[in-house]
Amino acid sequence: MDLKTYLVKKRALIDNALKAYLPEPEGPAAELIRAMNYSLFAGGKRLRPILCMAGAEAVGGDEQLALPVACALELIHTYSLIHDDLPAMDNDDLRRGKSTSHKVFGEAIAILAGDGLLTEAFHLMTRIDLPDKVDSRTLQEVIALIATAAGYQGMVGGQVIDIQTAGTEIEPSLVEFIHTHKTGALIAASVSSGAILGHGSKQQVEAVTSYGNSIGLAFQISDDILDVEGDSNEMGKGVGGDAQKGKNTYPSVHGIEKSKKILREIIEKAVEPLKQFDLRADPLRHIARYIIERKR
Repeated sequence: MDLKTYLVKKRALIDNALKAYLPEPEGPAAELIRAMNYSLFAGGKRLRPILCMAGAEAVGGDEQLALPVACALELIHTYSLIHDDLPAMDNDDLRRGKSTSHKVFGEAIAILAGDGLLTEAFHLMTRIDLPDKVDSRTLQEVIALIATAAGYQGMVGGQVIDIQTAGTEIEPSLVEFIHTHKTGALIAASVSSGAILGHGSKQQVEAVTSYGNSIGLAFQISDDILDVEGDSNEMGKGVGGDAQKGKNTYPSVHGIEKSKKILREIIEKAVEPLKQFDLRADPLRHIARYIIERKR
């Protein structure tokens, strides 16, 4: 399959759906909605929603059933980036080649824009006009999965440890904990929720979840490596920031070459459970390879 064509097609589908779901910046809350839209449409890869739909496809499900949840995942991811860029966190000026939200709208509106995106994600997943082929029990399972991945047991918890350990030496196992929670949890939940929405069997969902756990960790290791070797023009943000902030990353703990070796091993581990699937899982297989090859 042609992964580039697949990604472009899925990004267009997701972008169109997001534009339909979110309101126009009108009325008293216009500035807040404008800030939400600013970060949401700043040129993201849409990896998480694409993985959600690819997870549904892999088990023979309908990607349209997964689309609302896929869009909700992108809202959660975007909220996390807005908050991550704040002066109290990473204090970044650029994101995807554009000024970060707090640089454009001020810190207060940026915080509230993140809050708005997070809460709108759960509103979107519980709207009564969503596809009626998704039964309430399945939807409840997916929402619980995503909430756990986004909260203190997942992304938020990993971010806390990342902040608390900056500038200190920690064990490699704790770096893995940070990565699997801060970044990996929501990525894993994305592909797993797609498989659940696609009515995959217990065995299929377990296989897809194993894949998701591996690529979630792999994606953050790839980010670590790009922060050392990446091109700031291609990435749309500065490089070398992790070292400047004293972040604990795979290159800082293992060195760059060993980190690349670990990354390759994790990708091989990721695709192993997909052997039970047919060609419909090819997008997942190719996305795993893309994580090693990506430049931004």
